[in-house]
Amino acid sequence: MNMLPAERKQEILKFVRQKKAATIKDLSTYFHVHEATIRRDLTELENSKQLKRTHGGVIINEEEIHSEPDFDLREESFSEEKKRIGQKAAQFIEEGDTVILDSGTTTTQIAEAIKDRKNITIVTNDIHIAALLRHSKIKVIVTGGILFTENFILNGEITNYALHHLNVKKAFIATPALHHEKGLTHFDESLIAAKMNMIDAAKEIYVVTDHSKFSRISLHTFATMDKIDYIITDSKINEHMKEKFASLCDVVVV
Repeated sequence: MNMLPAERKQEILKFVRQKKAATIKDLSTYFHVHEATIRRDLTELENSKQLKRTHGGVIINEEEIHSEPDFDLREESFSEEKKRIGQKAAQFIEEGDTVILDSGTTTTQIAEAIKDRKNITIVTNDIHIAALLRHSKIKVIVTGGILFTENFILNGEITNYALHHLNVKKAFIATPALHHEKGLTHFDESLIAAKMNMIDAAKEIYVVTDHSKFSRISLHTFATMDKIDYIITDSKINEHMKEKFASLCDVVVV
């Protein structure tokens, strides 16, 4: 792989952003250059605050999240991974369960996976999920609230009042950012109360998220990791990242 140093450093950044972490040996093998060359590149990238060196390797600097694309763009992003996550999450839902499905593109895939089942009660603040289940034999409870038209979320005081007075067995929660120390975080303070109420209402908490959300931090923490029982994610999660979270809760990879 014949590259100029500046070009190689940009490609190293892309590689580590995708994997979240890498060893010097990994990078040396991938780019077909000596390990000493990789060390020099990593030193320069660390000095520019783009990467963080670790013993024998490198990790991406924690990414701060300030916004998300609209629903259609998020639905297209990692769509196959989200489908697999949704199908696996559906296996944790049993006949007779009362379940909260948070609003989101991955939780929508859970609804898709269970729509032909029966004797389940679903509570949701997502009108897209409610519409998807409208012809099913599943009992659907919609929280009510103010409609956020760009992403199908119902939110606000009515939503929070409804969730605060519920007791369910399981909640499947979506998040734009997940960090092993900071927990589940969100950029929009107006949306976190509903998520907190969902978590408080449930006995078992499942976080459903694709690999891209890991090692991200946003402004507002809405759940610490001790609140989480399971994380269900896709197989592109970095092994180092998986081990960090596996020490805190059960991590299911599909």
